[in-house]
Amino acid sequence: MSLTYYLTNALIVNEGKTFHGSIEISEGLIQKITCDDEPLPVNPDAEIIDCAGCFVIPGVIDDHVHFREPGLTHKSDIFTESRAAVAGGITSFMEMPNTLPAATTIGILEEKYRIASAKSLANYSFYMGATNENAAEIAKINPAEVCGVKVFMGSSTGNMLVDDSQALEKLFSNSQGLLVAIHSEDENIISENNRLFRLKYGEDVPAQSHSLIRSEEACYRSTAKAVALAQKNNTRLHVLHVSTARELALFDNALPPAQKTHHSRSMPASPLV
Repeated sequence: MSLTYYLTNALIVNEGKTFHGSIEISEGLIQKITCDDEPLPVNPDAEIIDCAGCFVIPGVIDDHVHFREPGLTHKSDIFTESRAAVAGGITSFMEMPNTLPAATTIGILEEKYRIASAKSLANYSFYMGATNENAAEIAKINPAEVCGVKVFMGSSTGNMLVDDSQALEKLFSNSQGLLVAIHSEDENIISENNRLFRLKYGEDVPAQSHSLIRSEEACYRSTAKAVALAQKNNTRLHVLHVSTARELALFDNALPPAQKTHHSRSMPASPLV
């Protein structure tokens, strides 16, 4: 027999409002949300959970996770990480493509969806990874089924650097209806800075040099290029890891909705629309 639960005396946060009330759950679904001045339905078989002093909020969507499956499951996998997500109130996630193999083809992406259908405890979607050569694969994406395309404009983990200007132009122009999410650093600046620091320190470059090699200028130049491409091609853009105040001036909420750009720090967030 399916149980009915009443969550009572809760401070409910939902749809921009905060209020005291109760929630009825049955058949695994929320059936009714009431304010404190509304009587609860009568069900003698219901289990009552007193939420006094607690917040009840909708499940959070984490738009940037790395679950390491396939290929890196000695670190974690879709089951273990989705279990951790649900324990922390994350009910949906969007997972990045730098697994082994990297999700840069429809076939590999479909395999990740197959694994998740059997193992994930949360709702899920997966990013397709971009390369300098896989524009034809990206063109096959159904925007209703894939959360977006991940573009590494600066090198990071994995082998998905997209540093060819023609490839970037083609990617942005052919991605209408898709979210393009970028790791935003200028590879030429990083490479030159890295060369200079290795000339100075050899192979033992101090860890504190990281922010000087992947510098403010590297971040700004890459983000400025991506914003210009997004505006030119009317592409939805999500800039990940924004780390400099200077970049923030590139984002303008006064643009028409279809041309707006977004940024995040890879923390739990609502889906970008």
